[in-house]
Amino acid sequence: MAPPSCLLRVGWLPAALCALALALAPASDATSASLVGINYGRVGSNLPPPQAVLPLLEGLGIGRVRLYDADPAVLHAFAKTGVELFVGVPDQSLAGLADPGGADSWLRSNVMPFLPDTKIAALTVGNEVLTGNNSAVTRALLPAMQSLHGALAKLGLDKQIAVTTAHNLGVLGTSYPPSSGAFRRDLLPYICPILDYHARTGSPFLVNAYPYFAYSGDPKGIHLEYALLEAGYAGVPDPNSGLRYPNLLVAQVDAVYHAIAAANTAAARVVEVRISETGWPSSGDPGETAATPQNAARYNSNAMRLVAEGKGTPLKPTVAMRAYVFALFNENLKPGLASERNYGLFKPDGTPVYELSYKLPRDNSTFGGAGNSGWRFPGGGGGNVSGGYDNNGVNSGYYDISAASPDSAGPCRWSQAAVAGAMAVLVVAA
Repeated sequence: MAPPSCLLRVGWLPAALCALALALAPASDATSASLVGINYGRVGSNLPPPQAVLPLLEGLGIGRVRLYDADPAVLHAFAKTGVELFVGVPDQSLAGLADPGGADSWLRSNVMPFLPDTKIAALTVGNEVLTGNNSAVTRALLPAMQSLHGALAKLGLDKQIAVTTAHNLGVLGTSYPPSSGAFRRDLLPYICPILDYHARTGSPFLVNAYPYFAYSGDPKGIHLEYALLEAGYAGVPDPNSGLRYPNLLVAQVDAVYHAIAAANTAAARVVEVRISETGWPSSGDPGETAATPQNAARYNSNAMRLVAEGKGTPLKPTVAMRAYVFALFNENLKPGLASERNYGLFKPDGTPVYELSYKLPRDNSTFGGAGNSGWRFPGGGGGNVSGGYDNNGVNSGYYDISAASPDSAGPCRWSQAAVAGAMAVLVVAA
């Protein structure tokens, strides 16, 4: 069994978790019926061209896609399809976007030429920035988000396109039980003003949540059925809240809700947590014994069913979960363990890596003509090696929480200098 400090790994995940904040759905949410999306990463040398993605998405019944950059060929491919896009802003762009002029220029080059034919619902600024090792990018994160939001407001698009960022669960310093969820103390000077920003703009707080990492780190302390989201599992009670957690994914989400409430009570009333990445690898290195096609099929089928049914978490039962499955393709150029290259639902030639046992309902799709693309897989060979992730290409959705800062994060209380710095950062471009 994992130690109490390891909230994300155990099977106890609380539900009194965060008397938190979900009520405010972003104004940019154009397609409320489409709750399940997918991540389309392109860190591979053998991937098909973007037109080949359209029939795969239509076959899955998925109408929301998260991209990791604003590649023009990809944005053009989604024109007039009805697919709703989250478009990534790469980490290396953040410093230039902190300036309002840079944000305006970026939008005019990377967003405006594709509207309205391409349905862009949000910009995700950076990926897992706060748990990276680049302090300059960390400092630029919120100013870049604010500048982009301000530039969109000047164009009259701030109600149509949200601006947010995606975090991994390493931002938590305490995660067990979920009702004790708290952010790392060293990250509070960054997270607190980000929460204020989300509360003001109605944008969601995105998390990359991977029960796979938790299970792999503690296979004796976590039941596999609990990590795979199996409906028949009895669940785990949170000893503080009394809420019972049927699976590890909802426990991870509620731990984040609790952390938000502990850091910023006001933001907790209105900020919604959404899952920007979740998935399970189908293959891995010899030591990655849980990375099998069978487990991946079970996890992703169960995750799609859970989200598509419109269910909430034990803490937020009336707020439907939204999630993006990771990922569309296996990507052969991703660094790290072999599992990192085997998260895809599809091989590069368009054949399924495994069969899903769940079919998404028709109302999850937002397609309006993608099936007429006429594309058929010729056998792969797009050769696209860009369009991937930051953080050295690794989707590190879970960190060993016991190795994180042991201090529990209290409310957003900083020194006078820190408060002054945060206030400066919170000035939104007019």
